[in-house]
Amino acid sequence: MTGATGKQGGATARRLLAAGTPVRALVRDTTAPAALALQAAGAELALGDFDDPSGLPAALEGATGLFAVPPLAYGPGGTDAEREFTRGRALTDAAAAAAAAGVEHVVFTGIASTADRLPTAQGKERIEHYLHERIGLVTVLRPARFMSNFLASWDIGLDGIVDGVHRHVFPPDEPVQVIAVEDIAEFAALAFDSPARFAGRTLELAGDAPTPAEAVAAITEATGTPVRYHQLTHDEAASLSPEIALVRNRWAASARWHTDIKALRVAHPGLRTFADWLKESGADALRTTFLGPRKTPVRAD
Repeated sequence: MTGATGKQGGATARRLLAAGTPVRALVRDTTAPAALALQAAGAELALGDFDDPSGLPAALEGATGLFAVPPLAYGPGGTDAEREFTRGRALTDAAAAAAAAGVEHVVFTGIASTADRLPTAQGKERIEHYLHERIGLVTVLRPARFMSNFLASWDIGLDGIVDGVHRHVFPPDEPVQVIAVEDIAEFAALAFDSPARFAGRTLELAGDAPTPAEAVAAITEATGTPVRYHQLTHDEAASLSPEIALVRNRWAASARWHTDIKALRVAHPGLRTFADWLKESGADALRTTFLGPRKTPVRAD
């Protein structure tokens, strides 16, 4: 599998290992803490790099399935869709070459679709099409925004929580579909367990759709620390990057994710709501990362 040291790849690796499924994780550095943690959990590590695809066939040797996370690439203007596709094509070609020896089913995780294609989706959609051309059994997962994005710690002025404020491009009072990475892992496991049921299918994934205002109110309630939401203005978004400004404009023009959450819950009854995620792990992680210990109200009487 690829992306195992990241969010959804890591969640999927842990889910498969817990079920007794052997996992081989492609990593660029076998001594990195995240890679060592995977190894300690029972995963086999394979050294490889998408920008040097010569090592990919050996990493796939003997594997019967592949969980593929998009090999992200960024340039000065934001997402480098061409380089992302080049990396995905290299992985696909290696999987196709290994198909005769074992790789039969690829589960690829991209990004939730909108009627008006967002710039962050272009490379992933090209990889999806190429996979269908080259691989016999393909399941595509398209997750919406991760619930764990509220834990993002990169200092770009977007996502995460800084000084008690969560900033993003979304209107404060309109629903935004979100998904727990643990549920992406559940759908990946379902696909690998039942390829006849899931191969050839594309699943848009979300587990809840709180508005940003509702989300920060839930965080405030769960952590005991006030958090508010700020929608970036166009100028604020443009100051971060042209791509972020474009996403803001597309969203303002009604680009929306459109997952049928009720239908997903039929296949996976344990699909997490945002409140479930906060109770299970999110609130503790938020307190540890941003907000400090829970504040207990002091009674005046």
